[in-house]
Amino acid sequence: MNKLTKIGVSALAGSLAMTAVNAAEGSVSVSTGFAFASAGDENTKTTAYQFDSVVFSASGETEGGITVSASMELDNDNPATNAGMDDRKVSFGSDSMGTVTFHGHGGSSVMGQWDDVTPNAYEEVWDTTTGGDVRIDGRSGNNLFTYDSPSFSGVMFKMAHQQSSEETTATDNNYDLGHYTDFGIQISPEMVEGLTIGYGMAELDDTTSTSIDQETMFIKYAIGGLTVAYQTHEADGSTADKNDESESFGVSYAINENMTVAYGQRDYNDDTSSNSTTVEQNDSGISASYTMGGMTIAGHMNENDNVGGSTDATADKESYEFALTFAF
Repeated sequence: MNKLTKIGVSALAGSLAMTAVNAAEGSVSVSTGFAFASAGDENTKTTAYQFDSVVFSASGETEGGITVSASMELDNDNPATNAGMDDRKVSFGSDSMGTVTFHGHGGSSVMGQWDDVTPNAYEEVWDTTTGGDVRIDGRSGNNLFTYDSPSFSGVMFKMAHQQSSEETTATDNNYDLGHYTDFGIQISPEMVEGLTIGYGMAELDDTTSTSIDQETMFIKYAIGGLTVAYQTHEADGSTADKNDESESFGVSYAINENMTVAYGQRDYNDDTSSNSTTVEQNDSGISASYTMGGMTIAGHMNENDNVGGSTDATADKESYEFALTFAF
């Protein structure tokens, strides 16, 4: 066992000891690399940056057969802080009861996990471009509980819950004053190998008297090296600026065990109450990745028109990012 593994096991031993876990096993994973990217738009300068991540994890089983695991990440990729600590979580469960996870930091709700299930080889078609990242994805973040059920003949249920954290109102469709809970069901029919169908729903209290209903539906099919998916999102609120919808599809192909290429599109409408006057944001992009051992070369090129629902010439943008990553 190397020194880093010993550190990871020691750091997590306190939390695992409280659950009477037997024979906890620990591991350490490290990734590092650098990327070149447009600074949000092809008309701005190209920037370069480095990224690093060290994840300590440990798991074990109680005398009652409950599996307990914990992980924490050292990753100072947030320029607003020098704290160093990033994602961390603890979970427990079994094959018969499913898994409950508490995300101290970096948790994603069901709607957040399913904000875009269409395949890509690097990042989503709305990523990197300034102003392009608009989504219907519920509420996620710190101190979030998630539950994943066992699979019942290919059917599984998901749930997430987070206590209230906001204090004022806003116009966004992902703003929430009260306690937040969302649900999802995923079906992978045993008689149709490679097919997955999912549905998720959430309700957000954007004010003390109004709410926003969100939902998403998707279908994905994988056969051989080919994966295709189609997905819709919808948000229904009390005012026009909170009625949004999006439609997306994507296709990826694994040329071989090392190289994958992908293409995707998305249309996003941030005011469905007046479709005759509003303008859709249209996103598209190509991506590719090549992995050899612990090294990955990947990148994408995205085109985003009418960003923010604007017809201004400056709202038609392109962006790109190319990265070299080492994992060990």
